Amino acid sequence: MIRFAWPWMALLVPLPWLHYRARRMAMSGSAAIFLPFAADVLATPFAARAAPANRRAWLFAALWLLLLLAAMRPQWLGDPLPAPTTGRRIILAVDVSGSMATPDMANNTSRLQVVQQVAGRFIDGRQGDQVGLILFGTQPYVQAPLTPDLATVHRFLDEALVGVAGRETAIGDAIGMALKRLQAERANAATADAGSRPPDADRTVLILLTDGQSNAGAIQPLQAAKFAAQAGLRIYTIGVGAAARDGFFGYSGNNELDEGALKEIAKITGGQYFRATDADALQKVYRQIDQLEPAPGHEQWLRPTDEWFPYPLALALLLSVPAAWLGARAWA
Repeated sequence: MIRFAWPWMALLVPLPWLHYRARRMAMSGSAAIFLPFAADVLATPFAARAAPANRRAWLFAALWLLLLLAAMRPQWLGDPLPAPTTGRRIILAVDVSGSMATPDMANNTSRLQVVQQVAGRFIDGRQGDQVGLILFGTQPYVQAPLTPDLATVHRFLDEALVGVAGRETAIGDAIGMALKRLQAERANAATADAGSRPPDADRTVLILLTDGQSNAGAIQPLQAAKFAAQAGLRIYTIGVGAAARDGFFGYSGNNELDEGALKEIAKITGGQYFRATDADALQKVYRQIDQLEPAPGHEQWLRPTDEWFPYPLALALLLSVPAAWLGARAWA
């Protein structure tokens, strides 16, 4: 199927004719000029003079039409092809409070470094999905909005530092920030296409990872979870840090983790709670989340497009050579 991307360029077709008519009207009222060589001009047969002029006129008309045809951008539309879509939109909320510097999940490796390694591989495996990143401590920050540019999200995660958002933990505010981003995405989708319904709420998932209990922020975690449930945002919570135990030098491990609150947050929103005590366990957690059944995306179709404007443009370039030659002869 052929179509023209800029069909309105066809309105310029009569422009040379209008220019010719306006010039003739301007010359008709001008004063007569004495030409001493008029007798020689009149002595030349009319047919001999008119034939080259007619050829030039037709040639320049063909050039003008070819240039307009190229300007209209003719395109060949192929058959519609289904475009692969995915319903997965994932927001990662990663705790970067002071306790994430504890090296108890791997030898000489902080909790945050382990999370960066494992979650980075998780991000890389979400090809075709949209992933966003929120870093939270005393306050939450949107480090990357929902985007299919996974390499950028991975880099932002690798650049995260312990304490960059404060030393405390505001779990409720992190959930609230995710809700705010989700509402913004819905508003943008509704503005872009008022006739389509916003993206389904169950297509967006929040994966919240922390090693402590909420001790900062304006919103209580369970209250934020209720708001998330009302908005349809499913939350998967992950508690990280070595298991608390009695060691040789006294009580060790992560005894600050509020597993009860994390379980309740997941339950309220229809998600699940996972516990990761080391790098391998965290890898298994992300593998389980990676196996979640994706919600079907809206079916989309694309039509491959081939541009045809170079063909009339090339032909016009070829015809410009004899046109220039005839024009030079007319002035000789």
